[in-house]
Amino acid sequence: MRAYELMIIFSADLDESTVQTSINRITGQAKDAGATVEKIDKWGVRRFAYEIDHRWEGFYVVLEIASPNPLDETDRTLRLADDVIRHKFIRLPLAEAHRRGLAAVTA
Repeated sequence: MRAYELMIIFSADLDESTVQTSINRITGQAKDAGATVEKIDKWGVRRFAYEIDHRWEGFYVVLEIASPNPLDETDRTLRLADDVIRHKFIRLPLAEAHRRGLAAVTA
């Protein structure tokens, strides 16, 4: 399994329930691809260092995911979502994945 960190920046105009619905949809898609979502960390609304898409704030969410398969469909969904300002998948190095305690992570 590979370990990933996924950061998503949602529009700050969204309420908490809409963000949670989007997170549920994304985690459901990842689970359908065989992944396990180990941790969901909601950072809340943060100010950007610079303007992005005519906005100065966004709602940050970070997910830790372990997956044996690529998460291409999840990435595609995030690219097409209107309420997502930016997202970034990062494949964690093996040592960092073990440090975070992600389940059954191997090279």
